[in-house]
Amino acid sequence: MAWVYLILAGLFEIGWPVGLKMAQEDNTRIAGIVIAIVFMAVSGSLLWLAQRHIPIGTSYAVWTGIGAAGTFVVGIVFYGDPTSLARYLGILLIIAGVATLKLAH
Repeated sequence: MAWVYLILAGLFEIGWPVGLKMAQEDNTRIAGIVIAIVFMAVSGSLLWLAQRHIPIGTSYAVWTGIGAAGTFVVGIVFYGDPTSLARYLGILLIIAGVATLKLAH
């Protein structure tokens, strides 16, 4: 169950940078801030649950890796963030590192 908590924590980790991005616009400022705070609280709580059974270094790296890769994808799909082969390679390296940590656990 700890790995389920950790994966969910990583997915919720995507929500708070998206909320902060939304908060950049006047018409979605309050909603963006609320979204960021809620997602941060849920993500942190799930990470706390996961760390009961998964080492801190592994859980933190997986959590941030899921958040980074997910936010990268959201940025490209919904916000028109730039893409390049080097950026995709960087995300693939993060995903490979997360997978390695899971397999080595």
